[in-house]
Amino acid sequence: MATDEFELIRSYFSDLGSDRTGSVRLAVGDDCAVIAPPAKRDLVVSIDTMVEGVHFLPGTSGDKVASRLLGAALSDLAAMAATPAFFTLALTLPDTDPVWLRAFSTRLGELARLYGVQLVGGDTTRGPLTLSIQVHGWTPANKALLRSGARPGDRVFVTGTLGDSKGGLETLLQNIHGEQVPYLQHRFYCPEPRISTALLIAEFATAAIDISDGLLADLNHILVASRVGVMLNPAELPISHELHHWVGEQQARQWALSGGEDFELCFTVPALLEPKLAWALRDHSVAVTCIGQISAAPGILLAEDGQVWPVMPQGYNHFPAKGIDE
Repeated sequence: MATDEFELIRSYFSDLGSDRTGSVRLAVGDDCAVIAPPAKRDLVVSIDTMVEGVHFLPGTSGDKVASRLLGAALSDLAAMAATPAFFTLALTLPDTDPVWLRAFSTRLGELARLYGVQLVGGDTTRGPLTLSIQVHGWTPANKALLRSGARPGDRVFVTGTLGDSKGGLETLLQNIHGEQVPYLQHRFYCPEPRISTALLIAEFATAAIDISDGLLADLNHILVASRVGVMLNPAELPISHELHHWVGEQQARQWALSGGEDFELCFTVPALLEPKLAWALRDHSVAVTCIGQISAAPGILLAEDGQVWPVMPQGYNHFPAKGIDE
């Protein structure tokens, strides 16, 4: 059992992950990490924080928290079509529970090796359980996917299925049991950053974002940055059999639009490049679905069966206008 901060680091975090890019010269153990940037590459950086009781339920096991933490953070790199390289980690812990810490560090190490990232530093302190992770990746110079490149006529695509994470959360909050529950809870606890998909679509995409706050809210970030609008077809939203079977089509669609935390990609591609995109994805294991088209007029429209109606970009907000508790 770790008795102080330094022993805790040595016991659980001294050698986590792997460096596929060859950029890490010195990792954990000194005042700073030493990184050698590859030639003609841009550094892409993102930071995420998760708080017990806000992003995961109290009492969640360490391995599930690790999966959620690293998966969500690496999803930001996927949104920029960046190759993951390394990460730093700050832990605020109420105590040094060896069972929780061993499960957390073991799973974090497994995922770090899977995605080719290495822990290069961080910090620990005492307090309510809070975890902050900063991820770093590389893109070819001036080739990072941004939110600001969408143009009228571009097709809008999403990866995977939407609404599952919200479904998983609801099964936990309501203590639901059933055939679909393990799949939905896995989708909540274990987001899969779409790194490989992002690297395949980077050549064709004009804009991209990962879906953390909900499709409507996150797609709206692209619309605002690109100064465009969109028309979506709700019937084309990719919904899993498990979610549809549990809550039905109407609720599944609503969660697909605004449920959040699916950590799938939403991206735009010029219509003329759609055949080339399809060819590039012909053997890819992750489903990619066209759900609409970018328009010149601002706003979000839904269109189905000859009917068109506007919607607001609803999604999760940590600090809504009326106060943080609403």
